Amino acid sequence: MNRRKFLHHSAAAVALTALAPRRLFAGDKTPPLSATLTVQESETLATIPEDYVGLSYESAQLANPAFFAAENTALIALFRELSEKGVLRIGGGTSEFTAFTTEETASKPPFDAVGPDTSKNVKSDTPVTPTSLRNLRAFLDAAGWRCLYGLNLGRGKAENAAIEASYVANILGGRLIAFQLGNEPDAWRKRYRPETWSYEDYRKEWFAAHAAVVERVPHAKFAGPDVSNKIAFITGFAEDAKKSAPDVVLLTSHYYRMGPAGAPDITLDKLLSPDAKLARDMNTIMEAARGAGLPYRMCEGNSCWNGGQPGLSDSLASALWAADMMLEFASLGCAGVNLHGGGNGFYTPIAGSLAAGFARRPEYFGIEIAQSFAGATLLRSTLDCSNDRVRAYVARKGGHTLLLVVNKTPQPVTLATPYKTSHHEWLLSGPAIDAKDGIKLEQNPAKLLRDGVLNAPPFSITLVEA
Repeated sequence: MNRRKFLHHSAAAVALTALAPRRLFAGDKTPPLSATLTVQESETLATIPEDYVGLSYESAQLANPAFFAAENTALIALFRELSEKGVLRIGGGTSEFTAFTTEETASKPPFDAVGPDTSKNVKSDTPVTPTSLRNLRAFLDAAGWRCLYGLNLGRGKAENAAIEASYVANILGGRLIAFQLGNEPDAWRKRYRPETWSYEDYRKEWFAAHAAVVERVPHAKFAGPDVSNKIAFITGFAEDAKKSAPDVVLLTSHYYRMGPAGAPDITLDKLLSPDAKLARDMNTIMEAARGAGLPYRMCEGNSCWNGGQPGLSDSLASALWAADMMLEFASLGCAGVNLHGGGNGFYTPIAGSLAAGFARRPEYFGIEIAQSFAGATLLRSTLDCSNDRVRAYVARKGGHTLLLVVNKTPQPVTLATPYKTSHHEWLLSGPAIDAKDGIKLEQNPAKLLRDGVLNAPPFSITLVEA
């Protein structure tokens, strides 16, 4: 772990977060939960890639060439703070409403910032031009990130996607990881396709579009199927890639903890609870990925689809959820996670625009603390605790052991660990579980790990380097 860099970023994060009046946790005076952590030091789960962390933005954002550009130094700094080797995914619902054109226009761009809050309303084709792509390349170069690029297949023609792909490949060069053909094709039924739409129908269209792209970009690489939730599309695509498409380099799909925003069951309680379906689905996905010899990346996801839920997706709860979710995905073998955002949507990790400036949302801090595990090898561990909202992850990195404890309860936790003391500690906390301001990620001034016992405060994340 680069402690100096991590501490510098943490201090900057705190400085840019407005402090709110202190509110007591519900459990400030409640007795602690007792827990025990057992670590199987010789059993490894997975090594987390250096480019594990990623963000996802709407394709319509490219209609404003000044957004992803080298001159947008404020946004570049926030990207680099999260990771110096991250992955930007361009896609989302608006990828089906973009139209590539070589005709540059001097008129005012249609959008300053596009996010999950506006993408549902963007229903007219928005232009993507070579200038947008050249600026995107300069942005990626400055940030040190690479790109997954979504092409319009839901409403667009394969030949048009192929023309766009030729420009993208030529301009992005080595910054391009792969193309994705269409966004959430499992949800096209009764939207862009007939009611009888199935994976077999998508398969035929995908291979036709694939052939069109390869004709113009012979060495193109592909990722997919970029679906919302239909596991059959993922397993089918993995099998087809293995048999007939060796240029597929990545298996991808989306994950939203719940939704839609505004539904009566969208609650903090649900967000803080484990998702039993996640592990079940991921086991199937990873089996398909391994069978096809492909890495898997969750390329779009967040707390609550349809833009996020106010008071939940933009609160401390989202930071605790994000870090836990990212490390759970990693422990199951996932090669990367892209949190969707942009604009001022409730769940965006980075909010703002060129005109208003950019700011970290609470979820940003959860991503940042999870990023400390990039390059680390996760170890198998067992947590004995009566409350399943306490989670622990252990990894080996650079000759040290990393222990991260997510306490999503209002009680302090007294955790017995195999590690007697710490070299360094960090604490992510806030005034209350639903707090939007005053979220802090900082080096902990007091030793939380003493004599093998870690004391994790209520509603917090503790990171220990032992």
